[in-house]
Amino acid sequence: MAEPLNADPSELARFQSAASRWWDPEGEMRPLHDLNPVRLRYVERAGPLTGRSVLDVGCGGGLLSEAMARAGATVTGLDLAHELIDVARLHAIEGGVSVDYRVESAEQHAATHAGRYDTVTCMEMLEHVPDPASVVEALANLARPGGDVFVSTLNRTPRAYLLAVLGAEYVLRLLPAGTHSYERFIRPSELVDWARRAGLAMVDIAGLEYDPFGRVARLSTDARVNYLLHLRRPAAGESPC
Repeated sequence: MAEPLNADPSELARFQSAASRWWDPEGEMRPLHDLNPVRLRYVERAGPLTGRSVLDVGCGGGLLSEAMARAGATVTGLDLAHELIDVARLHAIEGGVSVDYRVESAEQHAATHAGRYDTVTCMEMLEHVPDPASVVEALANLARPGGDVFVSTLNRTPRAYLLAVLGAEYVLRLLPAGTHSYERFIRPSELVDWARRAGLAMVDIAGLEYDPFGRVARLSTDARVNYLLHLRRPAAGESPC
């Protein structure tokens, strides 16, 4: 018997309902459009993407996947939302971008592609799955020895609740109400612990700040709301600590 998917059907349905509007920079995915260049720059701080094999886990409609492909990477994108993958494939065809999109979970992909990728990304997804530690373990298994893993998520702090839930969803209406569940937000210490258990070493942490009025996103040292974590799978002979 196949193991149950590490996914919440209600979360998948919520994101699939926005599939047709995913690439509208003025629609409900507007914050992702504004954050995407900063996410890409953070990934590129580890080195140019040209010629690298990259996996984007929880790729949604393909915003980051396409950006990394345009930067020269060979990109595979995974998501369990069928309609989002359909939108991602169509947009890539229309834009002349080559991305291998698949309806698979990280755990499923790791079973057949362990150690395959130079870079693995997982942005704004961990806070939407029942077992985020399982995803982190899969990310570690998918990276080659010496490979990089990049994760972004939301910190479980009162400030994150005020800004990312009350502010973004109910006051400013930047995101549909119910997009986030505060109890699923993840403290950096929790994420780093899962990563170390999976054999990953922490390289860097950065805050990700967003001004919705000016539509400006930037990296910062304040990780109380959104944050990015750079991890690395140690090369042979290296310690994860």
